[in-house]
Amino acid sequence: QVQVVESGGGLVQPGGSLRLDCAATGSTLDIYDMGWSRQAPGKQRELVAYSTRSGSTNYADSVKGSATISRDNAKNTVFLQMNSLKPMDTVVYYCLAVNQSREFWGQGTLVTVSS
Repeated sequence: QVQVVESGGGLVQPGGSLRLDCAATGSTLDIYDMGWSRQAPGKQRELVAYSTRSGSTNYADSVKGSATISRDNAKNTVFLQMNSLKPMDTVVYYCLAVNQSREFWGQGTLVTVSS
């Protein structure tokens, strides 16, 4: 079994920055993708960014140029650096880890962008 725990959310002013942190534990040897999604109440979940074990990355158009994902395979950790945050970025962010058969999700961490 894989457990996923994320942190780093909180209150930030418009134009500010946050780094979200995530760690996968348990049976992690077969994890090949890790990334971040977000979901506002009443809306569909959006895949924000993900990284493969080989280092390939992918970003949603909405965060290109303002977010950077990084990963440490040895530690099974993944991070999302977000800059130039806007009020529309106020949402719950979820970390995910993927193996050959399943997706594992964290509990979520709330980012609030407000002055």
